[in-house]
Amino acid sequence: MRERFADSDSFSRIRPRGGSRRGRRSDRFDDFEPEYVPSGTDGQPDALDDADTLDGPAEGDRWSTWDRSTPTEKGPEPRPAWVVTELAAVDTELGIVKTGKEADVFLLERGVPGTGRRTLMAAKRYRDAQHRMFHRDSGYLEGRAHKESRVSRAMAKRTAFGKEAIAGQWAAAEFAALCRLWSAGVAVPYPVQITGTEILMEFVGDAGGAAAPRLAQLRSEEADIDDLWEQLGRSLSLLALGGYAHGDLSAYNILVHAGRLVIIDVPQIVDLVANPRARSFLERDVRNVGAWFASRGLPEQRVDELVESLAHDARLG
Repeated sequence: MRERFADSDSFSRIRPRGGSRRGRRSDRFDDFEPEYVPSGTDGQPDALDDADTLDGPAEGDRWSTWDRSTPTEKGPEPRPAWVVTELAAVDTELGIVKTGKEADVFLLERGVPGTGRRTLMAAKRYRDAQHRMFHRDSGYLEGRAHKESRVSRAMAKRTAFGKEAIAGQWAAAEFAALCRLWSAGVAVPYPVQITGTEILMEFVGDAGGAAAPRLAQLRSEEADIDDLWEQLGRSLSLLALGGYAHGDLSAYNILVHAGRLVIIDVPQIVDLVANPRARSFLERDVRNVGAWFASRGLPEQRVDELVESLAHDARLG
């Protein structure tokens, strides 16, 4: 749907290009996360809920949820032309794209009835309290506190209410990260909006609804290895210049569509300034993906060179 990369100065508002690493940035990804308080303990209030079914549109599954999101819960401007913001739009579920431990991704069409104005989006819905696996939550929540002490206590005790709040925190973290990374020029899907534990984002795939393959699924003859490696290096460099690493990067959370590489699944972004294991996270990201490229002919030396280049960009010595 779009092709664009920004230069390294795109992260200038996150990190000044000079001076010491310590104290260079006063804002963090979680500073920009919407506060989430679950409306109940019975799962996701933001999916196709009772209000939609009782007073729903004549076609489609629900009215567009665009007006349910506040300005800070909508994607960065200028928005791509394909984003449908009309309040007369309806959302139609077209099936599931991916299931995961923390969230499921659905294919959703948003369009204005009677017009040709429509677009496909990926709807990522974090699992409810009964069905979500929280195997990464302790690491993610360390050092974070909700503004409401009762919510923080519930999260710590892993009550049903607390687990729902944790799901909301994960969704908010991913949406905030996508907004910041998109604005900086990193190759991530455009984040359209967040509503509770549902994130609507750019669908990476074709107009017929076929999702782009993961890098791990790509056959060697379908891939321009050198070009994909260069694209990956540019995005990881922008991350490192901003003081961040993906934290869980592999050939399974990178998509490739029409030669374009797109990084997905970013809620656990690692702050390279605050984390004492910063270099190990950065190196693990590169070597995890580098193993796929090396098995398809990329010299191991280039993997080593990217590790050192990113460490330099992040000023890790």
